[in-house]
Amino acid sequence: MPDRVLHRPANPHDSAHLHVSGQARYVDDEPQVPGLLHLAFGLSTQAHARLLAIDLSAVHAAPGVVAVYTAADIPGANDVSPIAHDDRLLADGEVIWHGQPLFLVAATSRDAARKAARLGQVTYDPLPPLVTVEDARAANSQVEPTQRMAQGDAATALAGAANRVSGTFSMGGQDHFYLEGQVSLARPGEDGQVHVLCSTQHPSEVQHLVAHVLGVSSADVTVEVRRMGGAFGGKESQAALFAAAAALVTAKTGRPASFRCDRDDDMVITGKRHDFDVGFDVGFDAQGRIEGLALRLSARCGATLDLSPGINDRAMFHSDNTYFLPNVVIVSERLKTHTVSNTAFRGFGGPQGMLAIERVMDGIAAHLGLDPLAVRMANLYGPGRDVTPYGMTVSDNIATELIARLRSDSRYDERAKAIAAFNATSPVLKRGIALTPVKFGISFTAIHLNQAGALVHVYADGSIQLNHGGTEMGQGLYIKIAQVVADVFAVPVAMVRITATRTDKVPNTSATAASSGADLNGMAAQDAALKIRERMVAFLARTHGCAADDVAFTPDGVRVGGELLRFADACRKVWMGRVSLSATGFYATPDIHYDRATHKGHPFYYFAYGAAVAEVVVDTLTGEHKVLAVDILHDVGRSLNPAIDLGQIEGAFVQGQGWLTTEELVFDGKGRLLTHSPATYKIPTASDRPKRLSIALWDGANRQPTIHRSKAVGEPPFMLAISVFSALTRAIAATAPDKRALPPLDAPATPEAILRAIAGHRSA
Repeated sequence: MPDRVLHRPANPHDSAHLHVSGQARYVDDEPQVPGLLHLAFGLSTQAHARLLAIDLSAVHAAPGVVAVYTAADIPGANDVSPIAHDDRLLADGEVIWHGQPLFLVAATSRDAARKAARLGQVTYDPLPPLVTVEDARAANSQVEPTQRMAQGDAATALAGAANRVSGTFSMGGQDHFYLEGQVSLARPGEDGQVHVLCSTQHPSEVQHLVAHVLGVSSADVTVEVRRMGGAFGGKESQAALFAAAAALVTAKTGRPASFRCDRDDDMVITGKRHDFDVGFDVGFDAQGRIEGLALRLSARCGATLDLSPGINDRAMFHSDNTYFLPNVVIVSERLKTHTVSNTAFRGFGGPQGMLAIERVMDGIAAHLGLDPLAVRMANLYGPGRDVTPYGMTVSDNIATELIARLRSDSRYDERAKAIAAFNATSPVLKRGIALTPVKFGISFTAIHLNQAGALVHVYADGSIQLNHGGTEMGQGLYIKIAQVVADVFAVPVAMVRITATRTDKVPNTSATAASSGADLNGMAAQDAALKIRERMVAFLARTHGCAADDVAFTPDGVRVGGELLRFADACRKVWMGRVSLSATGFYATPDIHYDRATHKGHPFYYFAYGAAVAEVVVDTLTGEHKVLAVDILHDVGRSLNPAIDLGQIEGAFVQGQGWLTTEELVFDGKGRLLTHSPATYKIPTASDRPKRLSIALWDGANRQPTIHRSKAVGEPPFMLAISVFSALTRAIAATAPDKRALPPLDAPATPEAILRAIAGHRSA
């Protein structure tokens, strides 16, 4: 079928006019109906302790309080975990992280609930907390056994290498800092049913967990989400906690219940991006080509399993990035601490693995005195050098060509020479430039999640209603899928009414995550729409006495033989002919498989590529820096909507820049999060955006038959920001250019971290 959708002007985000006018409805915009209860958790003040007693008499007596619940009041399972049944809705017997919910307050106002929740008197028997990676390693505390991925013989290659460098560094976590916090609204239905409006990326998982908590079937619970005000992975698994709390109160009281979490509480209660410690030992030749590599990735996973296995697996998968590693061993430690469980975050472990290998590239370049780009180019995948450490052949490699184009378009070599000249005469300000690539695998690594469903109704007046399992969190998924359906019928996208994601319309859906929302749901929606179109074609051909090939859907209408019908007229004819104009669609990603026991297989359907050049300047007296210019060339295949894709690339890059430069999470020795508000946690602002930011789309189609040959865009651009970190490393190295060592810079590169790195480099 023709790709008409690609030749129209880019459609704006379907909710853009609602966003700017303030009319877009979020969960907390729903009218407060009579009897609505507001909720708050009473939180643990210990990171690790036995619970000896909880005195809630003052909570019960507080103004406005209607009910207070503990773990003993849960009718079903006390479990809101995605995998391991180890995340409690309410603590029972012990607490395992500071800020863990202990009890639940329902009151007539949000303020009343929050004030009362602080009145609980809890008696603890404190136990020593494990807070850091070092604490957990010393105690052999793990959420799952250490994993190993290998190719070739790393030990022999390292022993025989002409050059060898080792090092360590750390990278911090990151708070999701979605504009709309965690929020759920539960409403009672008849006969024990519950309807939950929830800001979640995974409505089906919330549905199933709420049902388990209430001790009812999934059919008794409907979860709905029209839009989220951001999520970034933070609402993939952890929205279930708040949804289950609201549903519990509704089931107990028969009244609607709203849980809108306070920002500080949200930051304390919910998980973050996993922070990593990295160690590497690399052997290489005189051109910097890697001969052997031993890489250790040590992640702080937090108190429970959550999604840590998949996240850490993906860190291993992306520890090659665009580079062939003939002899490599990657060891992944998944460490259990008494801190909030870390969870999904844009990139899902990929950024951590990718930053590790880019740090290795910078270390090789520093040792040899080469431009880091030369080292990167020497190690790229290519013919005969195209098998990943997990055994997958890279068959769609465009990295070399893409990097070459960006290198030329950005004038990288010319600028690098100018920066070297500047640094030679500038004692205080030092500049740096770096070009780093991205190769990001697209698919859920949990193979069963690579499926999607959709529901399409065509009405007799020609209007179309669309529903699918994907969720809209601002990324533009809904408009992309609407374009796909409109294209099937050759009608304007305005004819397609997008409806809220609901578990009673499309069941058993996967999370909108892994950058696969458009890939999966687009194909499912197209499948449903094509079924309807095929029925229409068969009916119109039969009733007009022509061949099916003589029926064509065009922007001018439906051409049936020599007659042109308005689409609406064709729909009415088909309906009058008693032909169904409703269909479900389904899609499952083909050709993917993976054996986790051996860490070998073909876990990704394809790769998305990109590259970025970042130029920075560092004030060596204060440690402050500025990102002066960024040039990006990114691969989105044949774009479904270039305007949406450009917005995703820009947003992802700036968010990645925040992770690597300003967003610092600080826990004290007792496991308390100290950076739990906008006053103490610095996300990027408008002034942090590069002074010049140039973004171009690679003009090639996806080699795999994805929806209209497009590629995923949600996560891959996040890792383009690694170019900023590498550029900062080069600027710091310029403070002592005679040193053949990698400056000891940890992420995030805050002013304090930069000053420490300058001092360490000068004294090396």
